[in-house]
Amino acid sequence: MKSESMRIKEISLRQDPDLRKELALLARGCDFVLPSRFKKRLKAFQQVQVQTKKEETLQPSLSQNIPTFYFPRGCPKEKVNIDAVIAKIERTFSEFPNERATLEDMGKVAKDVVNSHPGLSFLKEASEFHSRYITTNVALLEEEADINQLTEYFSYEHFYVIYCKFWELDTDHDLYIDRKDLARHNDHAISNRMIERIFSGAVTRGRKAQKDGKISYADFVWFLISEEDKKTPTSIEYWFRCMDLDGDGALSMYELEYFYEEQCQKLDNMAIEPLPFEDCLCQMLDLVKPQYEGRITLHDLKRCKLTNVFFDTFFNIEKYLDHEQKDQFSMLRDGEGDSQEVSDWEKYAAEEYDILVAEEAASDQWNDGYEAELNPVDHQKANVLKYQMEKRPFFEMPSHLADVDLDEYDYEEDFE
Repeated sequence: MKSESMRIKEISLRQDPDLRKELALLARGCDFVLPSRFKKRLKAFQQVQVQTKKEETLQPSLSQNIPTFYFPRGCPKEKVNIDAVIAKIERTFSEFPNERATLEDMGKVAKDVVNSHPGLSFLKEASEFHSRYITTNVALLEEEADINQLTEYFSYEHFYVIYCKFWELDTDHDLYIDRKDLARHNDHAISNRMIERIFSGAVTRGRKAQKDGKISYADFVWFLISEEDKKTPTSIEYWFRCMDLDGDGALSMYELEYFYEEQCQKLDNMAIEPLPFEDCLCQMLDLVKPQYEGRITLHDLKRCKLTNVFFDTFFNIEKYLDHEQKDQFSMLRDGEGDSQEVSDWEKYAAEEYDILVAEEAASDQWNDGYEAELNPVDHQKANVLKYQMEKRPFFEMPSHLADVDLDEYDYEEDFE
């Protein structure tokens, strides 16, 4: 009786004109990308077709006005074979386990974009920039679950900023950095205890480089984006795993005090009186408003609008001091991030890119046209090297070339 009712339901599904119309539009319009809301209905429809071994075609509705944007491979045929469409969709998705594209799969897609896009043709001749550019954008794709939240996946500006930051830290340029290298980021703003947690494997991907105490460029992409925008779900998960020392899924008062101790030491070295931990803890609990007393969960932090203030308090001394200088109302206005059109990461990337461009323009004026003509990638790479060489400490001792005995020379005392 149950099988008979299922058979009637499947036949009615096969004869559903709305479903067939949706399948026709799907086949015409989106290169066989399967929306999740059609999965169950497509599978049931395919099972019916396999049982009956009958092929049916659908007369397309010529009254439908579909924009040419949805025809990446040209205008479709007037008649569409629904069975062939479903079979091709299933074959395509069967290549991916659990119908999910992996990091390596998306790398192939990004490589095709680089090889085919005319605006990125200059990257073909520079394999080093080529591979780093692809790695950066694959990480950006994997970070955001909702593709509507990000519109510029292949932003060269974002890639250039990340790569320049990595190049500054990677002094031997082997595309790996160790604890000391990462600790120099942003003038040692990140606490040493947090650096240790990053290299402990809490947020890295378990690559072979971890055995040597290093992280790769791909891991640095995750670090920098999470560091500059601590309000996204991905960055919140990143830093939560770092602070969750025992891995029990909650931040205890002991774990918060563990990270805050180093912040107090840094403040003492700067001749700034730190806030007692008990007072700091009260402020953070009022900020997060955890559901359960005495512990802060990942869900609590994702509900909080000021997670950047929470995390910076425990492991970023520079940003912590910046927050302390702001009044509470301005931070609350900044925390209303649902309506923000530009994220913290986009603001940071735009500002850093402007700085790099300004330095490049200044170096071009300094060279006064005597520099040999370079292609865009080599020119940018040369300027990155120059930027690294010129970024010296403010109070650096002069080299031996500057040790000149001024008494050997005669001066005219003309100071009138």
